[in-house]
Amino acid sequence: MKLLRFILVLVVIAYAGWLVWPIVSPFLEGASPGAASMRAGAEAGAGGLPTAVLWIAAAVLYLVAALMLGSGNPKAAIAYFLGFIADAALRLALDSGSAGGEIAARSAEAVGPATASLGIDPTWLVLGGLLVLGGLVAVVSRRRRRHRTPGQLTI
Repeated sequence: MKLLRFILVLVVIAYAGWLVWPIVSPFLEGASPGAASMRAGAEAGAGGLPTAVLWIAAAVLYLVAALMLGSGNPKAAIAYFLGFIADAALRLALDSGSAGGEIAARSAEAVGPATASLGIDPTWLVLGGLLVLGGLVAVVSRRRRRHRTPGQLTI
């Protein structure tokens, strides 16, 4: 179970990194700090302020959930599902036709040509995968109770 928890922590951190990559990548490309911050701000603000807030909130909540899951906190599932709600709202807002469809385009690339041949919308496929991942986080983050035999002291 610890190995599964470790793998889930890595998957959630990797997804959060993938989610914020358009904002972080200008800083890693070697541009001057002013130019990098302008490009990152333009990426984050492409869909307006609510989109940028949802984008940052989803990534931060996913990272908090990963840290809580790694430490064995049973409330990691709550943080994950709050991040999932922010991510779902962000994806559905970008999918509905507002500006800044960077996430939707990258999701279509990540899922691959299998969705095109099946006729499945990649947004719903990614949200379904994130929901399954959230179920695994909820199962792994459950608190284990130790069984006490009668007469054993509680410590």
